[in-house]
Amino acid sequence: MSTLAQTMMTAARSSDSGLAGPGELDRYPYADAPGVDRVGAPVWASAEPELGRVGRRAAGSRGRGLHGQLVQQLGQMIVSGDLGADRPLVPEEIGQRFEVSRTVVRESLRVLEAKGLVSARPNVGTRVRPVSDWNLLDSDIIEWRAFGPQRDDQRRELSELRWTIEPLAARLAAGHGREEIQQRLGDMVEIMGHSMAQGDALTFSRADAEFHSLLIQLAGNRMLEHLSGIVSAALQISGNPVTGCDRPNDASLGHHARIVDALAAADGAAAETAMRQLLTVHPEVERVVPAPREH
Repeated sequence: MSTLAQTMMTAARSSDSGLAGPGELDRYPYADAPGVDRVGAPVWASAEPELGRVGRRAAGSRGRGLHGQLVQQLGQMIVSGDLGADRPLVPEEIGQRFEVSRTVVRESLRVLEAKGLVSARPNVGTRVRPVSDWNLLDSDIIEWRAFGPQRDDQRRELSELRWTIEPLAARLAAGHGREEIQQRLGDMVEIMGHSMAQGDALTFSRADAEFHSLLIQLAGNRMLEHLSGIVSAALQISGNPVTGCDRPNDASLGHHARIVDALAAADGAAAETAMRQLLTVHPEVERVVPAPREH
């Protein structure tokens, strides 16, 4: 086993994924606050009093401390529909409910505003924005949708996008002779093989995500590379796999190896075909994803 494989497998075993599982999102009932002239203003009294549980489970690697946990909590509530469109978010109420400072609330709302989930305007305040305004390519929003009421749509849409992005990336990558990246891709296949033999699904998934990220990088198309976060988010989502690529098995490993061989041979058509074989199509996706064209 290579030193790289040993390092990745050791690191993976020492930590968990930090992602929520399906159906684990906290739900929050709301009522109109008496005596307040705001329709649908949230009352936080019945919400889970501890932010830490949600933060440890889902904010994990991207947001640490109260700020990251509050972003995660509010983001989940908006995406799940608990905080519907045009719902006012009053910073004072949020701060009191979650026992965080005004600064934490302000910075958290700024993050959500950057994701298109809320808007803040003078004399109007901060309100939840409609789904049409959300940045649906944001990795956090992808994750929140994947574990909320829109989970089926999100997983289908991710599969469709991967079918658009990755076969093309594989074809383009075959035309670029960057040996260091091709060697790294081979290393990822080796790691996946060793981790699968040891039943280490976490290391397999991490090497898998690295493989696909490197492949898009090797394609040499900056716009495709900008979309690599979609693929990473899809591969990091736990629960029901988005594609068969997420399942550690001999077939998946073989398809990865064939992609590496095709890249080494500068055979774009073979690389594209191997990628299409790797991306096992769900029945829902098969109806909308066109069959591979002959080149």
